Amino acid sequence: MAETRVGVVGAGILGLAIARRLAETRPGVRVTVLDKEDRVAAHQTGHNSGVAHAGLYYAPGSLKATLCRRGIGLLKEYCTDRNLPYEECGKVVVARDASELAALDEIERRATANGVPGLRRLTGGGLREIEPHAAGVAALHSPTTAIADFPAVARAFAADVAAAGGEIRLGFEVVRLGRAGDRVTVASPHEELVFDRLVVCAGLQSDRVARLAGDAPAPAIIPFRGEYYRLVPSRTALVRGLIYPVPDPRYPFLGVHFTRRVDGGVDIGPNAVLALAREGYRRRDVRPGDVWETVRWPGFRHLARRHWRTGAKELYGSAVKRAFVAEARGFVPALTAVDVVAAPAGVRAQAVDPDGSLVDDFRIGRVGPVVTVRNAPSPAATSSLAIAEHVVERL
Repeated sequence: MAETRVGVVGAGILGLAIARRLAETRPGVRVTVLDKEDRVAAHQTGHNSGVAHAGLYYAPGSLKATLCRRGIGLLKEYCTDRNLPYEECGKVVVARDASELAALDEIERRATANGVPGLRRLTGGGLREIEPHAAGVAALHSPTTAIADFPAVARAFAADVAAAGGEIRLGFEVVRLGRAGDRVTVASPHEELVFDRLVVCAGLQSDRVARLAGDAPAPAIIPFRGEYYRLVPSRTALVRGLIYPVPDPRYPFLGVHFTRRVDGGVDIGPNAVLALAREGYRRRDVRPGDVWETVRWPGFRHLARRHWRTGAKELYGSAVKRAFVAEARGFVPALTAVDVVAAPAGVRAQAVDPDGSLVDDFRIGRVGPVVTVRNAPSPAATSSLAIAEHVVERL
């Protein structure tokens, strides 16, 4: 039987999970992972909050809900087997006042429908038994929400790919794709490779690479920088686990929250401000070509007109530390500005449709021999092993 060659563009946790699934379960398939960086997990995987989500928020029946619930079980098992950090520290979603109770009810309904285990509704007093420094009139407690080291998981996936006979090609920037029948040519500035099948998991560059494969222009990726502060070591006792707000249903972002990390630190954030570069982790990172591509996308203009007030509030919180801390203090009143220091930021690859709609669910398409992952925000890292099952079945 002739060998089937499959390429995977993107060495983040999702691309590596798909490559691992192919290499370990499909005899006769030779997998090659391509990435322009000099290391795996260089972008979204290496800059996220480290939360393994239990599936509270997602519309029942959606890909996010289904694959998150499947994925967290697979992730826990994998981390346990490989002795990788995985801690079920639990999460509370906090309603600060009565105006947020209806939205908390909806999260509880969704979480129950999704089969989130151990879910409990708490009074304000019950909340303080779990998080003594938190404030709110009610909360939802998810004891199986966990924290993990996703870059370490990605590195383990890469080792699994290599052990199964696959190849990781770093420093390979995809600049051109060509299709001839059922074959796909993938070119860097210096080399061309030919595959029978291709999977595009390019994260912040996913729309660009998908278009090279002949996929539709929409949705386009709009990069949003998520900025964090970090509790100083002497104040980490303010937070035991994860403290989240009731999210605004208009947005796929969860809002500023408190996240304990596997190293014992506690991060506060992220906000969501427009990044001026696809990989713009610092405020001074500006790529005029990226900015131009963003502003000329019709969906961005619709989005900006519709939500400019929210955008202005996020920018203010980004520029003024006391405003950011004041937002967080709504959940932990003892917090002060001297308790926090700046922490590294991440950039979210947010897919936006031409009408300005923020794509919420995972969006996975196909163009001939090419499968394109067009939208895979949180909880993609949690769901990575389940998404890998889903994508490999499509191949």
